[in-house]
Amino acid sequence: MDTQVVVIGAGQAGLSAAWGLRRAGLEPGPGFVVLDAEEAPGGAWRHRWDTLRVAGDAFSAHRIHSLPGLDFAPEDPDRPANRVVPEYFAAYEREFDLQVRRPVRVSAVRSVGELLRVEAEPTIGADADAGVWTAQALVNATGTWTRPFVPAYPGATEFRGRQLHAVDFPGPEAFAGQRAVVVGGGTSAVQFLLQIAPVAAATTWVTRTPPRWREGPFDDVAGREAVALVEERVRAGLPPRPVVSVTGLPLTPAYREGIESGVLARRPMFSRITPDGVAWADGTTEPADVILWATGWRPAVGHLAPLHLRSPQGGIALDGTRAVADPRVHLVGYGPSASTIGANRAGRAAAREIVQRLRAPAAA
Repeated sequence: MDTQVVVIGAGQAGLSAAWGLRRAGLEPGPGFVVLDAEEAPGGAWRHRWDTLRVAGDAFSAHRIHSLPGLDFAPEDPDRPANRVVPEYFAAYEREFDLQVRRPVRVSAVRSVGELLRVEAEPTIGADADAGVWTAQALVNATGTWTRPFVPAYPGATEFRGRQLHAVDFPGPEAFAGQRAVVVGGGTSAVQFLLQIAPVAAATTWVTRTPPRWREGPFDDVAGREAVALVEERVRAGLPPRPVVSVTGLPLTPAYREGIESGVLARRPMFSRITPDGVAWADGTTEPADVILWATGWRPAVGHLAPLHLRSPQGGIALDGTRAVADPRVHLVGYGPSASTIGANRAGRAAAREIVQRLRAPAAA
C-alpha cells in the first residue's frame, strides 16, 4: 500500500504528528497512515498500574498535557490513569478522524530507493502484501514501554523470591507482609515505595546515585534547560537519558513525609543478589522476598535497524526530530521529547518539516 507518510505508534507523540499532518491537508490513506501495535487506543497508558492517577496526589502521573486541538479535561481525574487517558486518546482519534490501524506490529523498516518500506508482522488470513506500506517519510513514535530495562547483577538467577519490573507492577496489595527491595532513582520508584510501605513487612530503597531532590516549582526556564541537556546528548549520537535524570525529584509534601518516616531513606546500590536478598561489597546484607526493578526503559527502535541509523556512540543522532543518518525518518517521543509536552511539540514539528519536504519538489 502506498502513502506519503507512515506514523508508527498512536501514543501522545504519534497522535500529535498525525494531527499535524491532517491539519496540513494530508488525508488518511493516501496522505498518511497511523499504525499502532495496541488492541485499542491509549498507547502505554493502557498498561500502567491501577493506582496511577492524573490528579495531584502522591501516586499521580506526571502532568498529562492536552494534545493539540482537544483539551484533556477528565470529569473525574481520580479515576485510574489507565482508563482516563485511553478514553481521551480514543476521543481524539474520533474527533480528527485519524483512522488508526491496529493491531499492527511493525517488524522492519527498509530503504527501497527513494522510498521507505514498512513491514508488519503478518496477520492470519491476510494477503501477502497486506502488512506492507511504502512511503516517502516516516514518523517513529514507538516510545519505550515494550523495552523494560533490568540491569544484570551477580546472583540474580539464584534469588528465591520474586523479581518484577515496574512494567508488571501488580499493585501494593501484592506486597503485603513481604520484605521488598525497590531499585531505581526515578519518580516511579518513589511512588511504589510510598504505596508498598504501609502493607509490606519492610522496604529498602537502593539507587545507583543519590537522589536529587528539587525544591520549589519547576518552571518553564528549568524545563527548557533540562530538555536542552538531554537534547545535547541526542544531537551527539549518544543514547538518550531520561529527562528526570537532569530535572531531579520534586520535594512534595508526600515525599517529605516519606523522607522523615524513613521510607525514602536511600541506600547505595548493592553489589550482588543472594538467594534470600541482596548484599553490598562491605558484607552488609538485606533479606528480601521481592525485588522491584524501577530501572526504566530503553527506546523501542529495533524495527529501524535495517536503516542503520545508530551512531558509533550507540544512539540515534537527531537534528531536531530528523535522523541525521536518514532525513526521511523522524523520531518523536525519543530523548528530549520523551514527555507528554515534549511529545506534543516534537510531533507537530516533525509533521511541519515532513510536509515542507514533500511539497518542496512541487514548488521547485
